[in-house]
Amino acid sequence: MARKKELLRSITEEGGVVTVLGRETAFQGVLEFDRPLQINGHFEGEIKTDGVLMIGEGAIVKARIEAGTVIVGGEITGNVTARTRLEMLPSGKVYGNIKTAKLQIADGVVFDGNCEMIQPG
Repeated sequence: MARKKELLRSITEEGGVVTVLGRETAFQGVLEFDRPLQINGHFEGEIKTDGVLMIGEGAIVKARIEAGTVIVGGEITGNVTARTRLEMLPSGKVYGNIKTAKLQIADGVVFDGNCEMIQPG
């Protein structure tokens, strides 16, 4: 629980989560945004941002993701590029390849894919 509060504090310092796609939301297509976004429902398609993307616990995302920072508490199926940082919370599941400058994986995470470390930016 303390880790979750620390995570929320760091996101708040970055400008806070501006948009939340709720648990009952299902969305398909190309999603582009600048401010922090949290997905708690279902999404399928492609996600592009230089900002922060949070995949909430219980969320299911089937997408190719290119973002600045990605925080995974739900499930992602697809390749992920996080130019700044990728953080997988204990409930996180990633089925696909990842590319990131910084990687943090908590105990209990499911990860099936390859990891490539890249230069920040």
